[in-house]
Amino acid sequence: MWRKPLLQPPISYVVAARFINSVRKPVPKTLSFHLNQRWRKERGLPLNPNSEGVLTDAPDYSFLDGRPTPYGIGQMKRIVKQQQIAEQIHNLTAEIDFAVERHEELTRKESERRQQILDSKLKPKGIELLKKKK
Repeated sequence: MWRKPLLQPPISYVVAARFINSVRKPVPKTLSFHLNQRWRKERGLPLNPNSEGVLTDAPDYSFLDGRPTPYGIGQMKRIVKQQQIAEQIHNLTAEIDFAVERHEELTRKESERRQQILDSKLKPKGIELLKKKK
């Protein structure tokens, strides 16, 4: 059957909504940094203390018999990221070297072409012309 919609919610819903709204903490609208960023920058420290350091780079545990410990998930992510960055640096430096060599080759060819044009325009005359024919 079709029911007529309620115009007002029942009293229990209204009381519950008021209770929830009064208990809820206000949401902060601004971000605050609890770290003194200027102090960290002056001392050459990273802005995020959790990005590097002994606690993040060293293994979580070690074996007593001296076996190497496997890498953690965060360490593996950093290793892979650093490998990708190193590969990208290698590729970009190779492109720069290629561009420098190509520019040098093009300037050398251009100077040779200009010299060839100048040599073809300047022809020996007089005695020099007779000496070259022999």
